[in-house]
Amino acid sequence: MQQLLNGLYFIHYNKILHRDMKAANILITKTGMLKLADFGLARAFSMSRSAAPNRYTNRVVTLWYRPPELLLGERNYGPPIDMWGAGCIMAEMWTRTPILQGSSEQHQLTLISQLCGSISTEAWPSVDSLELFNKMELPKGQKRKVRERLKPYVRDQYALDLLDRLLSLDPRQRLDADNALNHDFFWTEPMPADLGKMLSQHTSSMFEFLAPPRRGQQVAPAAQGRHPGPHAGPSAAARSVTGGLVQQQNPDQHFERVF
Repeated sequence: MQQLLNGLYFIHYNKILHRDMKAANILITKTGMLKLADFGLARAFSMSRSAAPNRYTNRVVTLWYRPPELLLGERNYGPPIDMWGAGCIMAEMWTRTPILQGSSEQHQLTLISQLCGSISTEAWPSVDSLELFNKMELPKGQKRKVRERLKPYVRDQYALDLLDRLLSLDPRQRLDADNALNHDFFWTEPMPADLGKMLSQHTSSMFEFLAPPRRGQQVAPAAQGRHPGPHAGPSAAARSVTGGLVQQQNPDQHFERVF
């Protein structure tokens, strides 16, 4: 997580927005180096000091990691949109599943409200100026439950506090990368450790192993009478047979589990 925030600090300092922060775009080499990937939606940004605000497109960021300001039509945005994604990714490290799995923009806003509290001027003073604030159905009377719902997964109180502050509804209150790196979570025991020793044990790419199988992908029939080696694939219980061919079911597909 420290490396992820260092990467965001670097690109934000150089006036670049990633605009598609999600777990699938975070790569780690076998030496333990984290890399931000897929800059296809990235763009340079400026902090407008004139009366005219920026007019960037809000059709960015994968839905499950899209911050509430973009869902409500904001076009004058900056680094906070990436920090919301960082919070979602951090939570996912403990829950092992995306925490906000909306099926539409309306549904995504509902899930955000149920976790982070109702989207209102009390929690977010300038939200009523956003284009879609009065056009979307925003749940009312929802209390903020970030700590309550993540506590069964995240035992570290500093980690909970950092998550809570990264998932702030109001982008002006959301931690930036610099302040996130200075959070107590990174400066209390256990300190961030080098991942190189652990990851060096893997001799092949884990990305292809964990990625969902492509639609219609099929593999050859399983070998008969052969004892599975230590790196054998899923057992027969994790396979389905169609037309004499064995289609692998990825046991690590967890994105349909609901947090």
